[in-house]
Amino acid sequence: MARSIVIGAGMVGLATAWHLQEHGVEVTVLDRTGVAAGSSWGNAGWLTPGKAIPLADPSLWTYGPTALLNPDAALHVPFRADPGLWSFLARFAVHGTMRAWNRTMAALTPIDKLALASFDELADGGVDAWTRKGPFVIGFTDEAHSRGFLHEIEGVIRHGQDVPFERLDDPRSLVSQLSDAVTVAYRLDGQRFIEPGPFVEALADAVRARGGEIRAGATVTAVDTGRVTLAGGEQLTADSVVIATGAWMPQLARPLGVRVRVQAGRGYSFTVDTDEPIEHPVYLPFQRIACTPYQGRFRIAGTMEFRRPDEPQQPRRIQAIVNQARTLFTGMDLDDRHDEWVGSRPVTPDGLPLVGATRAPGVYVAGGHGMWGIVLGPVTGKLLAEQIVTGRVDPAIAPFDPLR
Repeated sequence: MARSIVIGAGMVGLATAWHLQEHGVEVTVLDRTGVAAGSSWGNAGWLTPGKAIPLADPSLWTYGPTALLNPDAALHVPFRADPGLWSFLARFAVHGTMRAWNRTMAALTPIDKLALASFDELADGGVDAWTRKGPFVIGFTDEAHSRGFLHEIEGVIRHGQDVPFERLDDPRSLVSQLSDAVTVAYRLDGQRFIEPGPFVEALADAVRARGGEIRAGATVTAVDTGRVTLAGGEQLTADSVVIATGAWMPQLARPLGVRVRVQAGRGYSFTVDTDEPIEHPVYLPFQRIACTPYQGRFRIAGTMEFRRPDEPQQPRRIQAIVNQARTLFTGMDLDDRHDEWVGSRPVTPDGLPLVGATRAPGVYVAGGHGMWGIVLGPVTGKLLAEQIVTGRVDPAIAPFDPLR
């Protein structure tokens, strides 16, 4: 029986392991901490292929400089000597054009269109976790702020996705806790959401139930063809190895020819109690705040903070989200916060994931999805597992060649 080692027990790594098992491959998953310990746990849990779009667009040139001077802005870059970070930002900014946006959107659309069916496949295959349908409520404090969102949605539709949305007559008709400051709102349909931590745990349980081993506390120091070396010197062998370590990918993948920079774009979240249950996710695009019902509370997430992935949580980033949210919501105590969290999203300069073979035979990478690792994780795992077992590269992941 063929044997594979998957490094990383987040959504992408576990989905790859599950689909390798579908092909009859024996799987061991290694993670330095444990299941869903990285950016898979505290994110908003949105399954929104209609919003899985390039992060860089022309608004970057006007929003970026302003955000750097605003302590409450969603975008945060520490002012310090970090040549690698500033090199990444320069390359990222180059993609802030409509030509680049359209090129990247064209590459993302085929995998976006497969994303939701991949969650159904996991459920049909025994993964005991739910997905919930929208609608999502998209809110703005004035008409002008909605134009960017409408332009994005029109672009996604132009590239071939079906993204139903319509304006709400009453901005508070679906979420009464939106404050009077929110004067314009839309409902976005055709999308879903999950509670990400429990979902990834259920996926891990399914991998174990089919004979897979998941080892926590396993820090990988090196990868080569057929061999993985752990801290302490232990070596494991396999027919194939998948590096799915998110923002930490370069530590293992760069020596194998993966030169595309992966920068940690750190997101923050917390949960609060609400006066009445909130049933629908809420997105406030101008403030870059994404919210989701989560285990009886309301998870509020935001921020794109470009720091190193292992740096400590920055309380000022949580406060920035709180300061923005105070004017936009009522009926919740933003000072009584639970589950404060920071997670490192893996962002690439060109907005495309890294999925496929490295220069080392039998070694693959899966990551670099930016903000879209949850929604694109299962389909990424499915298509990469097919490539590993059959050698065929599906056209939907061909643009994500990690050796580009």
